[in-house]
Amino acid sequence: MTDWKRRIPTIMTSQELLDRAFARASKAEVQGTEPFDTVKKTNIAKINAIGDMTVTTLLKYVRAFPRMDKEEEFFAELVDVIIGVDELKKALASMTWCAEKASHLQRMYLHKVKKAPSIDAVAKVTREFYGRFSSVVNQIDKDLKFAQRARDELKQLPTVDPEVPTIVIAGYPNVGKSQLTERISTAKPVVASYPFTTKGIQVGHFKSGWRTYQVVDTPGLLDRELEERNAIELQAILALKYLADIIVFVFDPSETCGYSMERQEALLRSIRGSFADIPFLEVENKADLDWGGTGRRPRISAATGQGVDELVKDIEARLRAERKTAMDELPR
Repeated sequence: MTDWKRRIPTIMTSQELLDRAFARASKAEVQGTEPFDTVKKTNIAKINAIGDMTVTTLLKYVRAFPRMDKEEEFFAELVDVIIGVDELKKALASMTWCAEKASHLQRMYLHKVKKAPSIDAVAKVTREFYGRFSSVVNQIDKDLKFAQRARDELKQLPTVDPEVPTIVIAGYPNVGKSQLTERISTAKPVVASYPFTTKGIQVGHFKSGWRTYQVVDTPGLLDRELEERNAIELQAILALKYLADIIVFVFDPSETCGYSMERQEALLRSIRGSFADIPFLEVENKADLDWGGTGRRPRISAATGQGVDELVKDIEARLRAERKTAMDELPR
């Protein structure tokens, strides 16, 4: 994903695109053998300047965006949740249409200028080109604006490596997932206001010996049906579905997160049922608040680091065991 992230340029509105094209055309001036020839050649240069720049820019926009059908499933579905793949494809198709229409108008009016019998006729044809060309470009203004918003969203998406062992941190909002992710990895989660404190998936890494691990901090999940989940929650579901080699489910037995342990237990059961083939590791956070916990799970404090080193060792041990089991099951 990183290559195209750098490749997508800032996308101009239709008016900005036209202003830049017409500004370039205003500088065009070609000397002919006599005044009429000069006017004709100059207007041809203006039409070419407007058409070439607009077509080249629009096609550059289209080619800069990733082809969703060639991307890994996680990324394609994440884009669909955040932006809408169909809407993005429609916007890019509109830009392609505009580039083709603009190129057609350019060729048509170049022919008309070349055939114009007088200076007045050249001026009339050129004005007509300006009007029709502007009308076509203005038709895709909403598509250009959508593509710019999509660009901004896409650049915020995390870079994930499906080949790296991945730990996904899950649980209710405000239980300390982001703090734990930051404690054990390089991630610096961006936090918003309650109740969905993490704005989106955050990815960090840590090394143990020669092996690198990927840590994914997911937005808070609420215990409700999939179709009722919002876009932020769906990002967490996708991370669990496509990325997780192990899920660390974080509880807050202090209930200062705003959710009872009963609801937190219900969410765990729901997620376990949906992702039965993924190993789970359960921990109870906020031990520093001296709430005692339930006694059924390891106690940690993401705030102070209490128990976190032991948690990381447990994660590594379980992932090693999973790798060994997978290797043992390979055909000899």
